[in-house]
Amino acid sequence: MIIAFNILFWACVLAILHSYVLFPLILQIAARFRKNPPVTITEPATPAKISILLSAYNEEDVIEEKIRSVFNTRYPASHFELIIGSDSSSDHTPEIIENLTLEFPSIRFFRFNTRHGKPDVINKLAKEASGDILILTDANVIFDEHTLSRITMPFSDPRIGLVDTQMVNLGMKKEGISFQEKAYISREVRIKHLESQLWGVMMGPFGGCFAVRRNLFEPIPANFLVDDFFLNMKILESGYKAVNNPEARVYEDVSNDLSIEFRRKIRIATGNFQNLRRFIKLLSPARPALAFCFLSHKVLRWLGPLFLILSFLSLIFLSSVSPSSVFFIYPSFLIVYLAFLLIPAADYLLKKLNLHFRSLRFVTHFLGMNLALIIGMARYLKGVKTNVWQPTKRHQ
Repeated sequence: MIIAFNILFWACVLAILHSYVLFPLILQIAARFRKNPPVTITEPATPAKISILLSAYNEEDVIEEKIRSVFNTRYPASHFELIIGSDSSSDHTPEIIENLTLEFPSIRFFRFNTRHGKPDVINKLAKEASGDILILTDANVIFDEHTLSRITMPFSDPRIGLVDTQMVNLGMKKEGISFQEKAYISREVRIKHLESQLWGVMMGPFGGCFAVRRNLFEPIPANFLVDDFFLNMKILESGYKAVNNPEARVYEDVSNDLSIEFRRKIRIATGNFQNLRRFIKLLSPARPALAFCFLSHKVLRWLGPLFLILSFLSLIFLSSVSPSSVFFIYPSFLIVYLAFLLIPAADYLLKKLNLHFRSLRFVTHFLGMNLALIIGMARYLKGVKTNVWQPTKRHQ
């Protein structure tokens, strides 16, 4: 029994360490020895035809800035169209868009009178698209003048089916979680870039702006909550490559409110388990690079809350063993673990005193993310009835 709990404890610790520490380290080492990149990024002979798809729900605070950023790019206006669907917005979003169609006639605007949810709206807009490349983007994600040209460049390689952008975070505030969220996102971007460089198997784009070949676009299933990861995995499943281009920059205010971000992460976590069920067969060793990245980067992380719980329960049992035994070190581990779990409470109390410690906030962020994952897992097991949700509050 004791041996079994030892194995369980260390297996859980290794799984967590592998996903967060060892896997990124393996990628960095492997990238140093990679001689030939799996894809080549070159300027295409002629600009690709682009259809930009945008689902908007109550985005009056950001929609005009977004639209103007699209038309302020240097990409030839004759080679792209902007297709917007208002998902039964109840604010002034539709009126703002309609006014801008007078200034920018290439906007194609569809006004839906009932809520469909972002994935379903994107499915409907994709049917209307005429471009060879679809760019899926959010209303609060702002383009710069090179975004469109940079995001389309990798498609000059016919093996590439999806391209991600580089998100630049704005609106950093010390009193919330924006620094921790930015650090997490930046680390994710580095990992995805290494996955792209090594094997062209990037594990999911930044959902606020990415591009996919129109002939490879797969309608998002009903009630799916995370459309970007679904489309990414469909591309990989079909044998094409998914990569990011750090030169294709977009701008977004990073999340700062923990409670708002927590609800968003619950939704994403629920959708993650939908995708796990749909693509679990890609863990097959038949495609080792894809399986390795999917397992290490995503699956082990999604199961992280279970590893944390099982390791904690194992510690409780092992700590009950007499201190004179070979397992005397486990009570010390348990004390450290309990202190780790109490950090969010300490962080909360200090925040009330207007004292902000980034190191403590990182622990709060990590544990909050794992709590969101376990809630998302429970909601997935209960069954997802709809993919309609409230968008994250802008300008937190």
